[in-house]
Amino acid sequence: MQHRSSRRAARVVIAPDSFKGSADAREAAAAIGRGWLSGRPGDEILLRPMADGGEGTLDAFETAVPGAIRQPITVSGPLGSAVEASWLLLPDGTAVVELASTSGITLLGPDQLNAQEASTRGFGEAIAAAVAGGATRLLLAVGSSCSTDGGAGALQALGATIVGADGTEIGPGARGLAKVRGVDLSSLPPPPERGAVVISDVANPLLGPRGAAAVFGPQKGATPEDIRSMDTALARFAFALSASGIPVDPSTPGAGAAGGTAFGLLAWGATLTPGSEIVAETIALADDIDASTVVVTGEGRFDEQSAEGKVPAFVLWLAERRGASTLLVAGSIDAATTGFDAAESLSAIAGSAEAAIADPAPALEEAGRRLAAHVSSREAAL
Repeated sequence: MQHRSSRRAARVVIAPDSFKGSADAREAAAAIGRGWLSGRPGDEILLRPMADGGEGTLDAFETAVPGAIRQPITVSGPLGSAVEASWLLLPDGTAVVELASTSGITLLGPDQLNAQEASTRGFGEAIAAAVAGGATRLLLAVGSSCSTDGGAGALQALGATIVGADGTEIGPGARGLAKVRGVDLSSLPPPPERGAVVISDVANPLLGPRGAAAVFGPQKGATPEDIRSMDTALARFAFALSASGIPVDPSTPGAGAAGGTAFGLLAWGATLTPGSEIVAETIALADDIDASTVVVTGEGRFDEQSAEGKVPAFVLWLAERRGASTLLVAGSIDAATTGFDAAESLSAIAGSAEAAIADPAPALEEAGRRLAAHVSSREAAL
C-alpha cells in the first residue's frame, strides 16, 4: 500500500503484533493504514506486520518477505484430530514453522481445552516436513501453545523414542510424560546446516513457580492439581534426558516456553532467540525504519509485561535508535506508555473491550486516523 509523497508527506512504517482473539497482525496493520491515509492521503505507508513467536508469525513473514511460499500439510492436532496447516519456505532456504497453527490453543474451543492430554506432535510433524523439504534453517515459532508435554510429542514425530517403565512408547501430553523412564534421540535427523532457532516471547524456565506448568497451565485449563502433576512430569522428563546423556538445562531462560516445547527442542540441538528480534531481523524492519519518520506499532493488551520482549517494546527500541517518532495502538492500555509519542486504545474508541474485540476494524481505522491527526497537529505547531 503506497501513496506518493507530497511536500509534507511522511514515510510511515506500521508494524503491530496480532490483536489476539480479534485481528491478526496483517489485518491490524492494514486497518491502521487505511485510517491513517484517510487523514493524511499523501503519506507513504509500509505495512510490516510483526510477531514474537506466537499466533500470526507465519503471516508476518509471508507478508514481509517477497517470494515466501506456503507449504500445505495435514498434521495431528493437539488432541489427535487432523488439522490442515502449513509451513513457510523463504527464498534463502529458511523454513518458518508455527506451533499455533499446528498444535495451538486457537485450534480448540474453550470447552475442549485438555491440559493433560494436549500434545505437540503436529508441530513436530510440520518440522519433520520442513526438514524433509530441504530447509537449510528452521525458525520455530512456539507461542500460543495449549499443551505441557515438554515438546515430547514434537520429538516423537521427529523420530525420538520416549518410553515408560514397561519399555513401550508413552502416550500423548503431560499425562503420557508422567510415565517417562527412557529417552533415545539417536534416530532424530540433525537440525539443518544453518541451525534451528526457537523464537518465543517468554523467558521462563521449565520447572518451579515460574515454570511452564505453574505460569501457563491455568490458561490451558489446568487445575492446581494438574499443575503439580505436570511440573512433576516435566521434571521426570528432564531427569530422563540427563540420564540418557543429553545435556539440556531446565533452568535455561525460555526453556518453559510453550509448555516446555522449547526445552525439548533444545535437547534436539536448537537454540533460543527472542521472537521480536528474530522476526524483525528476518523481515529487515530496521532498514525500513531507517528511512522513515514515523512508526506505528501495537498489540491486543499493553501492560507491564509488554516491556519483556513483546513487539511494541522492541519496535520502540528500534525506532528510538533511528530517530523515528513511535506511536502505539492497543486493544487496552494498562501501563504507562513511556517513550511513545502518542497512544490510542481500541477499547476507549469502541466504548468497551467487548465491542473492540467483536468488530476491531472500525476501531483500528479510527486509531490510525487519530494518530495521523496527532502527527499533523505536531507538524503544524513547529
